[in-house]
Amino acid sequence: MTTAFDLDGPRLAPASGQAPKQLVVLLHGVGADGNDLISLAPYVAQVLPDAAFVSPHAPFPYDMAPFGRQWFSLQDRALETMLGGVRLAAPILDGFLDAELEKAGLPPERMALVGFSQGTMMSLHVGPRRAPPLGAIVGFSGALLAPELLSGEIRSRPPVLLVHGAADELVPAQALPAAVAALEASRVPVTHELRPGLGHSIDERGLQLAMAFLKEALAEAPSQ
Repeated sequence: MTTAFDLDGPRLAPASGQAPKQLVVLLHGVGADGNDLISLAPYVAQVLPDAAFVSPHAPFPYDMAPFGRQWFSLQDRALETMLGGVRLAAPILDGFLDAELEKAGLPPERMALVGFSQGTMMSLHVGPRRAPPLGAIVGFSGALLAPELLSGEIRSRPPVLLVHGAADELVPAQALPAAVAALEASRVPVTHELRPGLGHSIDERGLQLAMAFLKEALAEAPSQ
């Protein structure tokens, strides 16, 4: 399944000019593409100057507009349908992550996933089901689909940061406590914050939280 898809997208080399010591993978939301989140890379690079960044375009064309990409369709928002879409995209993303780690010559604990909306859904599904563990997962404005399945499928427990707008008009704010509860029940360390008045977006506070979280999770990771 994975061989039919060759994910790629915009990249940013380490600000230090050195070989990468960390790798941050940015996963965009539905209807966007990799160019959407690569704009976060220069900010994170301020605290992780040796990190490389890649923001792959999702594997499928957006099916509700003539442009953009999607990890899975949202035409049918029934949980079973969305979960099926996530399970279809998961091995594609897994294969991409494996290939990127190999190209960079880095161990999994030096990689972080940073997702927005549907990209968060992918990150929270794929990340804890990988072994050995990744270094960190950051999720903005997303959800953990089928949280009741996590405890039976979890293979690793990377630290997770979740940030969600209290006024999110697309992914309800209730998705945050639901994800936190399921992750904590599976003994995943979770940091989280609900942003008052924020809609479906990333604000300055969320970005600062992500920068500090990634610096702590990745900067002191053991070297290979």
